[in-house]
Formats: sequence, structure tokens, C-alpha cells
Amino acid sequence: MKYVLMSLLARRPAHGYELHQEVEERLHGLMSSVNPGQVYATLQRLERDGLIVGSDVEQSERPNKRVYELTPSGEEELRTWSQSPSPPTYFRNEFFLKLVAVGLSGIGDVGTLLGRQRRECLQALRDAEELLRSDRASDPAVALAAEALQLHLEADLEWLERCEERLAVHAPS
Repeated sequence: MKYVLMSLLARRPAHGYELHQEVEERLHGLMSSVNPGQVYATLQRLERDGLIVGSDVEQSERPNKRVYELTPSGEEELRTWSQSPSPPTYFRNEFFLKLVAVGLSGIGDVGTLLGRQRRECLQALRDAEELLRSDRASDPAVALAAEALQLHLEADLEWLERCEERLAVHAPS
């Protein structure tokens, strides 16, 4: 969330509600829905760390709003982060941890877990495909991210199918 908000603020100053709306509109399908409280908490941390600065703007008949903008140190951190390679995160995926936990603990059923994960992946794939068909895909960065998500989800679905096939082979008859 930190870098998403900083990226939006690199384009122009904005207040928390605007940022939340833009995240929801531009990144719907690429990331899970964002709680407005998460946006405001992240903005407070960014301001505390000197990466953004906020100023109160008076409004008639409404409470003041706080408008944020990126500081030079925030721009430098965003530039450094965005230009550095990211380590693969595949095995830090929560689903893999659950799969291992079910296997180790014996609590739960692997087949049920795989089926639920398949449904989750199928819904996320439909969301990514919808995003690619939408006007939001006219932004090349959003389209590339949606295509990457789509390919990852297709690979996940193929792997889930293999898991189910292996379980079927080892299932007691």
C-alpha cells in the first residue's frame, strides 16, 4: 500500500478519500479491496517518516481535509524501490503455508483446501480478464500488471489441477 500511495502522490497532491477512490478504481482486480482505514493509517506512517507532507485545507460547511504530497526524500525512496528488482515471493504465498499447515497438523482436508483455492483463483482470473477488457487497461502499466496476474493465476490453476490429480491417485479406494 505504501508504494501505491506514494506513486499516486508522485503525480499530484491528493487527500485520503481521493487516494482511496483512485486505488479502488485503478487497481480493482489487481489487488484486494482496500479498507479506507488502511489508506489513512499508511498516510500517517508516511508523513511520520517524512516521505510525504500533509497540509490542512479549509472547506466551507465541511471539516478540513488534509492534502498530502510527496517530499523529495519520498520521491527518492519511490525511485529506488521502483528501480530495484523484487525477489520471487512464490513460496511466501499464504496458500502454501496453509497447505503445509494442513499437512503437518492434520487439521482440515487438503482436497477441500485445494477446491476453495481453485474457486478463489477462478474469481480472481475473471476479475483480471474484466480489468483487461475495461477502459482501465488503456494505461499500459495497469494492462501489463493485469496480464501478469492473469498468467500467474492460469499457472496456479494448472498446478492446483495437478495437486488434485495426485491426491486422487493416493486416495484410499
